[in-house]
Amino acid sequence: MAIRLGDTAPDFTAETTQGTIHFHEWLGDSWGILFSHPKDFTPVCTTELGAFAKAKPEFDKRNTKLIGLSVDSVASHEKWASDIEQTQGQALNFPVIGDEDHRVADLYDMIHPNANDTLTVRSVFIVGPDKKVKLTLTYPASTGRNVDEILRVLDSLQLSDKYQVSTPVDWRDGDDVIISTAISDDEAKVKFPKGFTALRPYLRLTPQPNK
Repeated sequence: MAIRLGDTAPDFTAETTQGTIHFHEWLGDSWGILFSHPKDFTPVCTTELGAFAKAKPEFDKRNTKLIGLSVDSVASHEKWASDIEQTQGQALNFPVIGDEDHRVADLYDMIHPNANDTLTVRSVFIVGPDKKVKLTLTYPASTGRNVDEILRVLDSLQLSDKYQVSTPVDWRDGDDVIISTAISDDEAKVKFPKGFTALRPYLRLTPQPNK
């Protein structure tokens, strides 16, 4: 069954390269990013895991935990980790789930039979501290993900979660944001003391509130 935005992220217990985890307990009050890889010892996955590991300090700043998944075993992941470090110049620094029985992959609908009936596609789930799914992305096995884009959408999600704003096209951290139409102009003057520009009654821009 497909997971939709706003659903509670399915909880699970799994073996990982950092020991047994209980997903919701492991998340605690953090945000989380769960992302799947089709298979160990594959070229695109090797580059992705290295890139996520390099970017981990940026996710840490955002109170966000990373966890990967592949349908291979933990023992296989541990052997693969050496290749990742040697080719990408960065050791793995977050857990990777061993999912040989496809239990977690099935929970999160990560196997798309029309693409491949045994391997996971490149799924991304961003989960909030409330354990709700905030974002899903699905890439084919042939296309590597963009870590900068995942950081960008994480910034947007965290901002909109705290303030009544949304982010416009191509928004980057520090750019102006859009005030919710649920807020009146009078309320906006109080809530956003830096002021706002009304391009239309429904399109009001204000400086990013937390900058």
